[in-house]
Amino acid sequence: MITVNGKEFIPEQPVTVAEYLEANQYQINRIAVELNYEILPKNTYASTVLKDGDILEIVSFVGGG
Repeated sequence: MITVNGKEFIPEQPVTVAEYLEANQYQINRIAVELNYEILPKNTYASTVLKDGDILEIVSFVGGG
């Protein structure tokens, strides 16, 4: 089980961060991702495979003033 923004996610097969984000329609240029309490660089999304017990936090940037 993987925890994403406080909710449980159980993938049927191995999934990378990039695949998860794409499947859930996140816009890469408008988010920050934290994996196990550390900021994950965008250039590692495609090579980072989520594992059982991982905690993923996705924060969307919102414009305004």
